[in-house]
Amino acid sequence: MTVSMTHAIPRPAAVDSVDERSILQGLERVIDTQIGPRGVGAIYENVDGAFEVIAVVRDHDLAKGLLKRRCAQWALIVKDVLRVDAEPFPVGSVWTTNDVLVRDALTEVR
Repeated sequence: MTVSMTHAIPRPAAVDSVDERSILQGLERVIDTQIGPRGVGAIYENVDGAFEVIAVVRDHDLAKGLLKRRCAQWALIVKDVLRVDAEPFPVGSVWTTNDVLVRDALTEVR
């Protein structure tokens, strides 16, 4: 079977740096909303338990590897505070109204 096209395929429109910047800022806002108040040092609880945030990973390549998800944009490294023998592990669950902040994130001293 032969397929012929009567017109040229248009090239994708160039994205100028202003558009790209606003798209990236929008993605950052979405990520911030998904992470919620879970900064380093924060403790939160939900139906799964209570967890202290050890690290916030915003590098999407590292997050993809940690969570083993191709679409991961971020990850948290948390530790279950209800288990004495708990080891840190990565999570990618978004902040919801079912999550409760027990302790605010630690503030960085400059």
